Amino acid sequence: MQDVLSALNGLRRPPLLIRAARIGVCDYNRTVHLPRHLGAATLPRAAEALIRLMEIEAALERDRTARAAGYRAARHVDVLIAMMGEARHLRAPQTAPA
Repeated sequence: MQDVLSALNGLRRPPLLIRAARIGVCDYNRTVHLPRHLGAATLPRAAEALIRLMEIEAALERDRTARAAGYRAARHVDVLIAMMGEARHLRAPQTAPA
């Protein structure tokens, strides 16, 4: 788990993308947003979801830096929002049911 979070903390992206994602993360709902990115009927655990999202984001970053014609900043921000949301979910203290 720490390795995934360390890798996430090591990412360097343009401040405008990060700022937009930070604004959007407050509305992140994994049951609604995660299937859109991962296409999974059942939601994976937060660590697995974060790894898969990081792979998707890495491809988007390659497209951005290569100025690919199909690159969409809105999709990139959306994936960054999901990554931040999953990281929050992963960092949240796990409470045992009473």
